[in-house]
Amino acid sequence: MDSRYDRFSDGCAMTSDVDVAIIGGGAAGVATAIFAARLMPSRTVVVFDGAAKLGAKILVSGGGRCNVTNRVVTPSDFSGGNPNIIKRVLAALPVDRTVAFFQGIGVELCEEEHGKLFPKTNRARTVLEALLREATRLGVRTFLEHRVVSIRRDETAFHVATDATTVSADNVVLATGGRSLPKTGSDGSGYRLAEALGHTLVPLTPALVALVLDGEFHQPLSGVSHDVELTVEAAGMKPVRVRGVLLWTHFGISGPATLDVSRHWHRARLEHGDVAVFANLIGGKDVTTLDGELLDIASAKPRIQLSNALAQLFPARLADAMLAELQVSGTTAMAHLSKDVRLKIVKALVRWPLPVLDSRGYAHAEVTAGGIPFTEVHARTLGSKICPGLYLPGEILDVDGRIGGFNFQWAWASAWVVATALARATKTE
Repeated sequence: MDSRYDRFSDGCAMTSDVDVAIIGGGAAGVATAIFAARLMPSRTVVVFDGAAKLGAKILVSGGGRCNVTNRVVTPSDFSGGNPNIIKRVLAALPVDRTVAFFQGIGVELCEEEHGKLFPKTNRARTVLEALLREATRLGVRTFLEHRVVSIRRDETAFHVATDATTVSADNVVLATGGRSLPKTGSDGSGYRLAEALGHTLVPLTPALVALVLDGEFHQPLSGVSHDVELTVEAAGMKPVRVRGVLLWTHFGISGPATLDVSRHWHRARLEHGDVAVFANLIGGKDVTTLDGELLDIASAKPRIQLSNALAQLFPARLADAMLAELQVSGTTAMAHLSKDVRLKIVKALVRWPLPVLDSRGYAHAEVTAGGIPFTEVHARTLGSKICPGLYLPGEILDVDGRIGGFNFQWAWASAWVVATALARATKTE
């Protein structure tokens, strides 16, 4: 382990209380520690984490590049929670201030498609090392391999017990994240700690996760990607539509559109039972538009075969697989294609059923949907209404963003809200 960061050895115990004990050293936890230490330089801020090294989830995010934030972030980019509180939190630390913060600690960000902001080095480790370096510079003490097993509150303080020691703290920040990617340390233990302090949970599901399909249609398409519109439907709910790129895989579907729609599939199944998913395989075009495009191709190239005509609109492998599934010959010349068959193809392309069996679960999910409800926290501080002195930034709350850096922006912004609330609270003591 890097010797720059504090660690308890066997038999070592803290001999003094701390002002702020942060449970969890992920994005929200480390950011809260940095902001709190900057705002309260005379206060003691410590971070406890059960891992041997911090930031595993940061390191694997964005394909190992870390999508730090997005150029434009609005409440509509998030699901769950309370839109008004989400708006308030995002406004507390807007994207331009997030960019300035990272520049200030030595991380230059570069914009890519869809407004995604990545470190100029294209290395997630650049982000993690800068955060840990700044925390160390500010005097934040980080205790690794100290898994918190219980938190008890009495009239004087919180008593935080790890598997190595116990410390009392004036305030506790529960920044343990959700249940996604448990191999990085997000095993859901924070929810149990919150429940023990009186909180309840909105039921949890994976989010931003690939989906597993029944049947064999998808298997020969593995590696093919294209623009789609995915629709989730269930009785008693308004259909949810998501546009983006879909990637066919050996197990089903992945890609940005799939990841974004996965939380809606999970929530619909949880809340409504039977769920249907359909794909508009040509990126949202309607029947009339697509039919017109096929007629135009037939008019311009009457001898072109149907499979080749469709390959002008979307990937050839998908065209061949779709025609085989519909039992339509791909060698038919467009001039000889009947209206009935043409409309059969068009309608299938616009509403192709996807037999979703399940998602790949928390082991592959980037975030967790559900969590502590916003009704149990104060809008201005993200402090607990149930347990005064407890604060809840990041993924532990019932809020999750779509793919593109939005969940990290929530981590930074919610950390800032909690740190400023802690600073205000100490001034009134």
